[in-house]
Amino acid sequence: MSNRSPSPEVIELMGEVAELMLAELDALVAEMSAAEVELSPVLGVDASAMTDTSASNHAGARQLLNLFTRRDTNWTVRTASFELPHEMLDVAHTVARRGLDLDVIFQSYRYAQNVAWRHFMAHATRIAPPGPVLMELLQVSSERLFDYIDYALTQVIAATQREREDMLGGALARRAEAIRLVLDDAPIHSDRASERLGYQLGRRHTALVLWSGPGSEAQGALESAATTLARAMGARPPLTLSVGASALWAWLGSDAEPDLAALREPADKIAPGIRVAVGSTLRGIAGFRRSHDQALTVQRLLAENPDGPSVGLYRDLEVTALVTENISRAAEFVQSTLGALAEDNPGAERLRETLRVFLEEADNAPRTATRLHTHRNTVLQRVARAAELLGFAPGDRRLALGLALELGHHLGHRVLTRTD
Repeated sequence: MSNRSPSPEVIELMGEVAELMLAELDALVAEMSAAEVELSPVLGVDASAMTDTSASNHAGARQLLNLFTRRDTNWTVRTASFELPHEMLDVAHTVARRGLDLDVIFQSYRYAQNVAWRHFMAHATRIAPPGPVLMELLQVSSERLFDYIDYALTQVIAATQREREDMLGGALARRAEAIRLVLDDAPIHSDRASERLGYQLGRRHTALVLWSGPGSEAQGALESAATTLARAMGARPPLTLSVGASALWAWLGSDAEPDLAALREPADKIAPGIRVAVGSTLRGIAGFRRSHDQALTVQRLLAENPDGPSVGLYRDLEVTALVTENISRAAEFVQSTLGALAEDNPGAERLRETLRVFLEEADNAPRTATRLHTHRNTVLQRVARAAELLGFAPGDRRLALGLALELGHHLGHRVLTRTD
């Protein structure tokens, strides 16, 4: 890098470009994350990994662009005093706990860097005149961007190595390895795996995926929530595996068929912000894997609707999962079936939820009123109003209507009609 300080004009232009990129930060981060997942699909294998990846990109891009907006002529990564956002270091936890190769971090950062640099150049060439000023702007900006990425890589890789050293030789590392062998359908005998896990794989299993917002330092709360849910279901203490700074996989073992509905009851006893995806109860080592896959599917659905329920059961969402393989077709189906009732506003939502529960309760208004904590007459009034908006009696198209209501309930704005 040249020892000569950049010109004030270039520093001002750099700040202007950074402000333009901050204004489109969400779109930029989405493109960065998509590029990383295309390179390393393991980063998008489930909602928690994808959330950690996006949170890291968002925090890093925001920090660097904010540094550019300071318009400090003498600022460089080498001379500045700053710490990386904790979201970027949380990735170290995710990579180490999932047994990913360090090259995943290195390559992902370079792909994200290329996306960010393309956006920067596009803005720079629009606002800076061709010639020496533009050339200096691109040179100075690229040097600072590359220096920042190099610094971030050094810090994140060091943190990952420390995390791995903490795990090496410990019970956590042996448990994580055994679980991965089972989930990968590796040639390991059920009895041998059970011995390594301290958990009997021959019984019935109910898989959970628990998670919270990125960077919430929630591991203790997630472990506590898993234990609370195990007690509610009458199961043994859960087998758990931390898979990120804010995500936990768990399995509840039982000899008899548990009452999964009981998992909803203690939802108010776990820490706020924690969400839980629940697989079916299935037997044996194959059931251990299958239930986990189902829980990951439920997590994907719940994570795409932040306003949705805190606890989701695969048995309630299986049809939704099948339908949402094509989300645009699902949205078309919901909106054409529900008509005005598909509007994404509080009034329509109240009517949809009342009608959904009413259909679940076989058109029984008193039971619906009990579930919704309201009066029977209120239920009947809402159902009548919903029928007016639909333009047909709910019983006339019960199957299609029930499915559309379930999709709207679980997927929210992704399939509803925007009214803003």
